[in-house]
Amino acid sequence: MIRRAVGAIVTYGKQFLIIHKVKINTSGGKEDIKGEWDFVKGGVKENEDLKKAMLRELEEETGSKSYKCIKQFTEKISFDFPPNLRTKIGCDRQETTMFHFEYVGDPNGLKPQDNEIDEMMFVEKEAILKKLTHFDTIKFFQNNFSTF
Repeated sequence: MIRRAVGAIVTYGKQFLIIHKVKINTSGGKEDIKGEWDFVKGGVKENEDLKKAMLRELEEETGSKSYKCIKQFTEKISFDFPPNLRTKIGCDRQETTMFHFEYVGDPNGLKPQDNEIDEMMFVEKEAILKKLTHFDTIKFFQNNFSTF
């Protein structure tokens, strides 16, 4: 079974929003992790519209609704779950539909809204590759934002 997810590369001028996740929601349970830098991402509820799911995740993770959708990408970030996690969450792989959103509010108004996130910041393009944790996300970013 495939777990559906959404993710957003959020821009503010020439900067990109990244978040530091200290917990991962694994479809029904939470698992402590050492922390990882990523874009805003999250699971899609059954029969939920992908764009609405992304807007929900953005609000849940940043506390703001001040986003404008620029693009939904056709390319997805996909990966297989490790065997021990497959059994736990009931999914073999995850496919994340990615979006480009522009933040149109006050960047000082963004605040982590739950215990999954302990920090968020806007960074320049050069800092993204040094901060992001997951290779598949880095590759997606390089493929789609190389000329941004």
